[in-house]
Amino acid sequence: MIGAERLSWSYGRSEVLRAVSLAAPHGRVLGLIGPNGSGKTTLLRILYGALRSPTGSVSVDGDELHALPPREAARRLAVVVQEAGGESSMTVAETVLLGRGPHLSAFQRSGPDDHAAATQALARVGASHLAARPFSGLSGGERQRVLIARALTQQATHLLLDEPTNHLDIRYQHEVLGLVAGLAHDLHRTVVVVLHDLNLAARYCDDLVLLGRGGIAAAGPANDVLVPEMLEPVYGIGIERVEADDQLHLLFHPFTRVEEDATA
Repeated sequence: MIGAERLSWSYGRSEVLRAVSLAAPHGRVLGLIGPNGSGKTTLLRILYGALRSPTGSVSVDGDELHALPPREAARRLAVVVQEAGGESSMTVAETVLLGRGPHLSAFQRSGPDDHAAATQALARVGASHLAARPFSGLSGGERQRVLIARALTQQATHLLLDEPTNHLDIRYQHEVLGLVAGLAHDLHRTVVVVLHDLNLAARYCDDLVLLGRGGIAAAGPANDVLVPEMLEPVYGIGIERVEADDQLHLLFHPFTRVEEDATA
């Protein structure tokens, strides 16, 4: 479980997060949603220790995050961020094997158990056939699968992802998030994911934290957060809920002037 209490962050005089508290339990997917600039990625970076809030604290399974030695923190937290470039000459298998770093000493070489963990992780994400290919030659969806496999190879109990569907086509968006949700539910991992698409959040997240105006505008089970009265004041757009095939779908429409005045 990841717990956070009274987190804050500012860029200069611009306050992005104020007194943010949350809990992300094992076996569930927690989505961080909100409009651009609401602090989703900043909050995620605080949760995995890339940034340190000047207030409050972050805990991992009851232990203060910043009190953990870096190697121990890496054993507990695996992170998948948006990565550009891809100019590395490494193969997919070599890229995934990097996930074993937290389990090796400074001069220790990877052994059979490490290679077995990498092979198992590639199989888990359906990417065994990519093992010998150069990472730089993969498509966006393939790269995301490999990066998730690298995170799995860490054998961490907590997985944090920053917009893993960014720049992916619809098929790969659902494949990647279906995989992520399966990791939480089948392997009892803690998963925290930043998402822009509210319909993807509705389908794959168990719980949501809606960020807006410097703090948490709403938090709780996805079905309770994804309601017009919660979303419309934050996003500034009209929202309609539709139930189809046992799935929640959101439809969007610009406010008319009368509606804008009513929600102001």
